[in-house]
Amino acid sequence: MNLNDYIASIEDYPQEGVTFRDITPLMANGPAFAQATQEIVDYAREVGAEVAVGPEARGFIVGCPVAYAMEIGFAPVRKKGKLPREIIEVEYELEYGTDLLTMHKDAITPGQKVIIIDDLLATGGTVKATIDLVEKLGGEVVGIAFLIELKELNGREKIEGYNYKALMQF
Repeated sequence: MNLNDYIASIEDYPQEGVTFRDITPLMANGPAFAQATQEIVDYAREVGAEVAVGPEARGFIVGCPVAYAMEIGFAPVRKKGKLPREIIEVEYELEYGTDLLTMHKDAITPGQKVIIIDDLLATGGTVKATIDLVEKLGGEVVGIAFLIELKELNGREKIEGYNYKALMQF
């Protein structure tokens, strides 16, 4: 099955000149979503992941079924003000300004092998901030998995030196 067939391309969304890659048709098709999930599960096993981490919200959608299939935990990365217990935070740059990502302070134990899972690698800002959070807690990022990599945005430069897998490239 070609997973690219289940990605919708929406021109000029959310602004003119941008092509939005919509994963909802992939999620809506059981066999396609199962294949994508299984490919990430296989990669996570290969790298020896002990816990999955995903940034909100689509990292939850992709990461939770992987964690479930592997019978490992899942740790959410959220925007400031969304986690109820003691947190750590990392500021990261957006196209215009900065934002904060947070994790619970006890989400990762030192030395734990972590796979970061998200839907899309674009400019790399979110995933780099997620890496920083994991490493701040003493976790070892053994792999990073994406459904899609937007090659022209060069996000892989921000994760240079890390093992990563993208199931599709546009």
